[in-house]
Amino acid sequence: TDVRQLTFGGENAEAYWAPDGRSLSFQTTRPPYACDQIFSLPVDGSAPTLLSTGKGKTTCAYIYPDGKRFLYASTHLGSPDCPAPPDRSHGYVWAIDGTYEIFARDFAGGELAQLTKNEAYDAEATICPLDGSIVFTSSRDGDLELYRMDADGQNVVRLTNAPGYDGGAFFSRDCKQIVYRASRPTGGDLEDYQGLLARNLVRPSKLELWIADMTPEGARDARQVTDIGAASFAPYFFPDGKRILFSTNYGDPKGREFDIWAIDTDGTDLERITWSSGFDGFPIFSPDGKQLAFSSNRNQGKPGETDVYVATWTDAPNVATEARPADRYAADVAWLADDARDGRGVGTAGNEAAAAFIEQRFRTLGLEPAGNDGGYRQEFDVTVALASGTTTALSLDGNPVPGDAFAPLSFSKSASVTGKIVFAGYGIVAKDKNRDDYAGIDAKGKIVLVRRFVPPGDGFKDADERRYSDLRYKAFTAREHGAVAVLVVDLPELATGVPMPDEAPLPKLSAEFAGDAGLVIAAVKRETAQGLLTGKHQASLTVELNAEHRKSTNVVGRLKSSNPQVRPGAMVVGAHFDHLGHGGSNSLSPGSDEIHNGADDNASGTAALLEAAKLLAARRGELREDVIFVAFSGEERGLLGSTAFTRNPPAGLDLKSVRAMLNMDMVGRLRDNKLAILGGGSAEEWPSIADPLCIARGLLCTTSGDGYGPSDQTPFYAAGIPILHLFTGTHDDYHRPSDDSARINATGGATIAALAADLTLKAAEVEKLTLRAVPEPAPRGDVRSFGASLGTIPDYAGPGEGKSGVLLAGVRPGGAAEKAGMQRGDILIGLLGREIGDINDFMFLLQQAKPGQKAKAIVLRQGKRVELDVVFGESRRM
Repeated sequence: TDVRQLTFGGENAEAYWAPDGRSLSFQTTRPPYACDQIFSLPVDGSAPTLLSTGKGKTTCAYIYPDGKRFLYASTHLGSPDCPAPPDRSHGYVWAIDGTYEIFARDFAGGELAQLTKNEAYDAEATICPLDGSIVFTSSRDGDLELYRMDADGQNVVRLTNAPGYDGGAFFSRDCKQIVYRASRPTGGDLEDYQGLLARNLVRPSKLELWIADMTPEGARDARQVTDIGAASFAPYFFPDGKRILFSTNYGDPKGREFDIWAIDTDGTDLERITWSSGFDGFPIFSPDGKQLAFSSNRNQGKPGETDVYVATWTDAPNVATEARPADRYAADVAWLADDARDGRGVGTAGNEAAAAFIEQRFRTLGLEPAGNDGGYRQEFDVTVALASGTTTALSLDGNPVPGDAFAPLSFSKSASVTGKIVFAGYGIVAKDKNRDDYAGIDAKGKIVLVRRFVPPGDGFKDADERRYSDLRYKAFTAREHGAVAVLVVDLPELATGVPMPDEAPLPKLSAEFAGDAGLVIAAVKRETAQGLLTGKHQASLTVELNAEHRKSTNVVGRLKSSNPQVRPGAMVVGAHFDHLGHGGSNSLSPGSDEIHNGADDNASGTAALLEAAKLLAARRGELREDVIFVAFSGEERGLLGSTAFTRNPPAGLDLKSVRAMLNMDMVGRLRDNKLAILGGGSAEEWPSIADPLCIARGLLCTTSGDGYGPSDQTPFYAAGIPILHLFTGTHDDYHRPSDDSARINATGGATIAALAADLTLKAAEVEKLTLRAVPEPAPRGDVRSFGASLGTIPDYAGPGEGKSGVLLAGVRPGGAAEKAGMQRGDILIGLLGREIGDINDFMFLLQQAKPGQKAKAIVLRQGKRVELDVVFGESRRM
């Protein structure tokens, strides 16, 4: 509102505010100058004042935070004359003049300080409003990249490293981010870009906006904000740093009309701000955020004139936003990752609400029910809680222990034992640390008392501390020494005079740890146990654990092809929608009971699933096969949903008819447009299918790897189905409360959803996908091993309630298990002469084994006991 014109006639643009908000620096071509010079322009409309030398051509003036100095780029050292105009025989191009250098000067006059000095293009400089550091564009390393330097031109650091033009950067007000324009040409476009750059030209016809975080080491986590296929430039942060103003010709088929638009930093809520014919650009907020300076050729006196304007900024609801993919994607992530979903833990109301939401969306998108009983649901049982029964009791030397002084552990055997108590220190046997707490102790048939955690000092750190303080490990070790029960107590051994730390709370029962360690185990309080370390004591321990089961569900929909040349079979596209609830054992914020919203893991994949379904529904006439969309639950509890799907496919789906499975897990943090396509080695055809599609979407994809990994594609690959897993990488928020929707790259997520649709269409066109059994990788150099490798793929859903052992979902080609004759469906019940109760026992035994060691393995195969000879391999893998 209140638009005021400050210049009249000539070419006037790039007006940037002074820190006090009273004036602007801008570049202008006006008599007597034949090309742009830098002037200061008072906001009150009085006459501008020349700041530059009047020689050469200048651009991009910016004022330092103290208001006493300014900088700009100029060609005057190359020649006092104006440079020749760019060669427009190449179309509309900008000149990249290597004589541009960046200079600084006091407003009061004085010597002109040269901040850059080379034969490359150095220009487009802007300043951090806090410390005066400078971000600028340069061709010094052979490409147009962004750089940062100190206020005096020292300590230059390169910020971007991708082929293409990076320029026009601005800092956010807190200087923690930069926003800039960039091109990312590929194929023939890259050749065109590089050929023009060799002629000191650049074609600005397609520029998108990017954001990167600024750190002392440089820029990181660059992510694309716009994906509108237009010329977008001059981006500037809103005062709160959550939104961006910019100029673009988006929406004009001829590409001639440039207007000011706004967009959220996650790529959502695109809004047109100006509607004048011609050009509106270079929008810059005043320091107080109340005014907007911009350049426009509205009200021009004659063609070619552009003037500087100032307007009052008035916030108002955006009523003109179109339903763009990024907006849909962000809205779905926000709903799924809202606190109201309570972390979407398996068996919770929040998880059920998410399932209902997805089911309704499937229905709205036109997907047919493809679950069980004619609906969208495929239910399966999960253990959601453990409770201690009424018979649970502990007595010491015949004296009952109060119920609040001890607690059974989640993986205890439900049984009663009576026996002598023997003390075994921390219950650790670690040959590599020359420690054996069972040395000289006869634990057979006894109740072993052990300390919790690990000994103080530097002997057990990080991974060792986690491993040896694991109560499940202590139970396994006690069982290996013949114990019938274990009592654990937080009673560290401390040097004289060292105060005793506060006692850790007794562990709570948790369905995540449910299992049977093969012996009875409980934790006791310090006051109860400290008298048991010496002398002869007897204990009677009864543990009764009752599991509560509930139904969780996959949500399954079928998109029917309308292609006359449709073939039998189907593609499966999936993503899991469950997360950790309020944390638990899988949280990387130990002890936190905050809501773990799991925006990236995996509301991001679920939102991409819905967006891909929408895109493919609009293209069902192109599909050569039907597409089954599956939202899995129970992934965080060990691939429960995807395992249930592959073990017992919904009625009407023959798993052998599934051509391929495409999984999206953690696709919400696209950075530098780099996408990992895992499982690229699961079919011979994947690279030739995926790589061109990635290039077309502007993604830098790495397509490689076998089909195994800790996500829902694994049961499908184990079932003999080629897979792909789209993944944007890990980050510090993984499995923490901080994984929230505000950190999602919505533009990136929507782009990946579009790629998923492309991959599904293209894979369905191929006559056949050739399944590849990828050999087990060789050890990666001098990497410390946590034991030996057997090359098995455990089915983490287990062999079934009440059954012991480790069910094998598959074996790795070339691994020890395959060589020994193990097969998918075997239940591994013995190894190294020991019984295997569950996956935990298996892991502990592998940690004890050595590469090259020979051993016997016992499996149950179709109910029959089979003994196999194995030779352990070298790898971290099972």
